Order: sequence, then structure tokens, then C-alpha cells
Amino acid sequence: MPEPAQLRRWRADTPGTAHRNHLNNAGAALMPTTVLDAIAEHLELEATTGGYEAADAKSTEIEHGYEHLAELVGARARNMAVVANATAGFVQAVSSFDFAPGDVIVTTRCDYTSNQIQYLALHERLGVEVVHAEDLPEGGVDPDSVRHAVASSGPRCKLVAVSWIPTNSGLVQDVESVGQVCEDLGVPYLVDACQAVGQIPIDVAKLRCDYLSATARKFLRGPRGIGFMFASDRALARGDHPLFVDMRGARWISTGRYEVDPTARRYEGWELPYALVLGQSAAAEYALGVGIDVAHERAWTLAARLRTGLAAIPRVRVLDRGARQCAIVTTAIDGMDARTLVTHLAGKGINTVPSLREYGQYDFAAKNVESAIRYSPHYYNTEAEVDAAIAETAYFLGN
Repeated sequence: MPEPAQLRRWRADTPGTAHRNHLNNAGAALMPTTVLDAIAEHLELEATTGGYEAADAKSTEIEHGYEHLAELVGARARNMAVVANATAGFVQAVSSFDFAPGDVIVTTRCDYTSNQIQYLALHERLGVEVVHAEDLPEGGVDPDSVRHAVASSGPRCKLVAVSWIPTNSGLVQDVESVGQVCEDLGVPYLVDACQAVGQIPIDVAKLRCDYLSATARKFLRGPRGIGFMFASDRALARGDHPLFVDMRGARWISTGRYEVDPTARRYEGWELPYALVLGQSAAAEYALGVGIDVAHERAWTLAARLRTGLAAIPRVRVLDRGARQCAIVTTAIDGMDARTLVTHLAGKGINTVPSLREYGQYDFAAKNVESAIRYSPHYYNTEAEVDAAIAETAYFLGN
């Protein structure tokens, strides 16, 4: 656990903690002042010197940002690309593959909503077959089921894609074991780490992934509207690049030929919001300063406290499954739409968010719920804030 002085410093660095009990870090965490300052400073520079000129003036700091992001995931700067968000990075990675009718994508029943919709779109438009591997009895994808699905598909299987942590649950999927399966069978592997970055130590070498996508705004504590992705040396050497590569990711070297950038920046677009790019860099640097191990232990401990307290309240059912459960806590309220409780808590200065069945059709159907409330503490939250959320939930439900 952190020393009291550490916690005071984190909260002093986070202006929002003075006004809100913020338990929606899985949505968008409160930004530290270093992030706010980086964004504001660059916007001021753009206003006074010009947008292109401001980016040129901050070119060194922008380059350092790739190093910070690489350190977060155990990679090198050449393997990192800045994208609009985790979904944008996911789409860029998926678009690297020339799918044909009958090709197979193997995924999980707990993959992120947008990813599931995109799989369906690929099925409808290109005839791609989407195979959902089975879950383990305790929850989370069964790596042996992935192995069977890939092996039985043979050369038709072009990609395995897994959301490490789904948006609608505290479940942590066994992405390392799935990565071992993909390496054994020689199938490209994409990890959506949107909810993992900032609350779980990440080493892409251990994941054995070709691609990993992430966002700045969640547990990394960066701004909205920016994210990043990792592309492995293996993927770059294959010549993988997005379907709609643009002039930042490639050079138009003759009227009939283009050449992609040798680094992961082939996945970037020309127009980047450099104030947010610098804000994301500052968030990554701050997270590294705190220590991902420290953030991980603290956030997960607070989440466990939340689960225990909420589970003791009549009518409250904790929904999280899996051998490991993270800093996302989801509960259903018997006989109540979760949005009603979210609205009440917001009126008391406690930030949470509802999760609806459409966000996790397979998961919510199995749990027989239509809505859930999602609490997600982070390392800068206090035990008192967690206990206040539990007490206010109990009070609202008449306990």
C-alpha cells in the first residue's frame, strides 16, 4: 500500500479529487496537472505561433512521447503509433489483413462492443466467418478452445483477436496463454488493451502479440480523443499496413507506387491533435513515475473492497467473473434499472456509469441482466471514497 504522503501527492496532482468521488476511471480517469499543463501549453503555442510551427517547436517532446508509450508496453519507439483511440488502433490493425469470403477470425464472447460489431460488418460485407471461442467455467476465454478453433479452421484462420478486459466486467482474460496458442499455430494475434493500460503491467513479448491497441483516457489518466497502438517487428517485416494508409504512413514515390514507413507510424494519420499527443505523453510519463505495479496493487485492492461491501447489500448482485478480477466492479440491482442508481450517485458527487446489455450481449445474456452499474476506482482514490459509495448505494436501496 502507498505511504500517506504518496496518496496526498497523487491527490494534490489531481484537481478533480477536490470536487468529486470519481469511480469512473474505466470510462475516463481524472487527469493529473502535468497532463492538463501539457495540453494547455501546446494550445497556447498553436494560438500564438501557428499549428504547424507549434508542432515543429515541440518535435523533441513529441518524439519522447513514443519512448514513454513504448516503455509502458515493453517495446521500442519504432513499434509505436499514435491513433485516435483504442478502437481506431484496433481497426487499423484489422484492416492490415486482406480478408476473403470464408476467412476466419477467432475471438471471444467477451470482446468489446465495437469490436463485435466490426466482426459482424466483416461477415456481412466480405463473408468473413467469426468464431467465438468458449469460456472457461469460471469465466474468460478458454485458451484450449481458441487452439481448437484455430486448428480446425486451418489456413482460413487469418487472425485471433481478444479484448484483455471487457468494458462491462471486471474479468481479466488470459491473453498470455492465447498468445502462446497463436505463436504455436502461426496465426497473427491482436490484443485490445484499452482497459488494461495503466492498471496492469504489460510486456508485449510475453503476450506474443502482433498488435496491441490502447487509449489514453482510461486508467492511463490521459485526455480523451487520443490513443496508441503497438505493431510488432514481425508484423512490420510482413509488410502489414492499414487498408487506407495515408501520406504520413507512406510515401508516394512514383505515379504507380507507394512505400510504407518502416516503423509503426505507417498506422498513423497525417493530422494529429498535437496538444493531445503531448497530453498522452505526459500521462504515460506520470504513470511510469507512479509505477504500474503500484497503481495495479492499489486499484485492485480498492476494487476488492468495493466488491465485498457491495455484495453485502441486499438486492445487489456482483457480476464479475474470472480467476482474476481487476479495478472494474460491476453489479446488478434486483428490480431496478442501473441508470437510476447511477443518477442518484451522481447527485451525491459520486461518479459511476451504467453498462447495458447491448454492450455485452453474450455476457449479459449468460448473467440474465439488462443493465449493471460499473464502479472503477484507481490508485488516487481513497478507502473513504470507496466506503462512501458502498454506503450511499445501501442507503438508496433502503438498507
